Amino acid sequence: MNYLVVGSGLFGATFAHEAAKKGNHVTVIEKRNHVAGNIYTKEIDGINVHMYGAHIFHTSMKNIWEYINQFAEFNNYINSPIANYNGEIYNLPFNMNTFNKLWGVKTPEEAQQKIEEQKNELDLPEKPNNLEEQALSLAGTDIYEKLIKGYTEKQWGRSAKDLPSFIIRRLPFRFTYDNNYFNDRYQGIPHGGYTKIIEKMLDSDLIDVELNTDFFDKKEEYLNSNYDKIIFTGMIDQFFNYELGELEYRSLRFETEEKHVDNYQGNAVVNYTDAKTPYTRVIEHKHFEFGRGDKGKTVITHEYPQNWDRDKEPYYPINNQKNKSLYKKYVELAEKNAKNVIFGGRLGQYRYYNMDQTIMAALQLVKKEFGE
Repeated sequence: MNYLVVGSGLFGATFAHEAAKKGNHVTVIEKRNHVAGNIYTKEIDGINVHMYGAHIFHTSMKNIWEYINQFAEFNNYINSPIANYNGEIYNLPFNMNTFNKLWGVKTPEEAQQKIEEQKNELDLPEKPNNLEEQALSLAGTDIYEKLIKGYTEKQWGRSAKDLPSFIIRRLPFRFTYDNNYFNDRYQGIPHGGYTKIIEKMLDSDLIDVELNTDFFDKKEEYLNSNYDKIIFTGMIDQFFNYELGELEYRSLRFETEEKHVDNYQGNAVVNYTDAKTPYTRVIEHKHFEFGRGDKGKTVITHEYPQNWDRDKEPYYPINNQKNKSLYKKYVELAEKNAKNVIFGGRLGQYRYYNMDQTIMAALQLVKKEFGE
């Protein structure tokens, strides 16, 4: 069979790799001037820079870990971000180091007591009406004010009182002195960066890759060509020219710069949780690879959340009820009017995927298409 894959990110590349292994011809088109989508890494000063935000591979699925390790060797990086609240430094996720810094408590019992005391002082409804009430009912006042409120409001671009409670259904409390952000068994960063993984996936005589090629410049031509199926990893609403309305997204803006120091902030990820700092976090890329890079140089990225419009990149689907209902209508439209098109990935399926979930979804599609 002859496939067209629109987008060279992790979903599209995984499908293309597996389809070619089974003897199918695949054309991959990519509107950017590089492969790898949002996991694209570029070497600057000997440092693999995550050009579209920090990506730390983590999974509890052994089969997915083994799968991705075909394409790269991973280091043993453990994600241990810190929070900067008006110059005060706290460990994340919320753990005994955090509670000790906040209140001077030393035991899990003391920390739990303090959180319960703060919750009991609040006059909150039994059923939270918004994110603020939900977070306060889980974390109490100090953690909410210093580590949740400002960051969340910047991330979503609106007051916590105007955000739905389901965004924070639960919070990761750890009553141990453990700064590992993820609970997953497998975690790390690929030696040589993520781009090399995608390049290896697409390295086949049966795969043609066309960069700087926008599907929408020749949409009708692609739809009426001799491709048996199209795997579309872009926005499903854009595919249908937004005819039912726009799905909502949050976008991001990145400012990346070189610094002439060995070590700028001492950690790969620093979240800025106060309201007045305009960015949500600063990434120092060399710490993902334990200081690898040119001496006396480092590369940092400031990450600014912003409202999405059609001129910006969509990053996070806003999965509230209104958008879920609209997405369902687009799925129904696709079933009627785009029978040879399969929508995949974060944008095609309008859901937040981690990298392991993206690979799993692509492999599920491969199984559906080709069997075992």
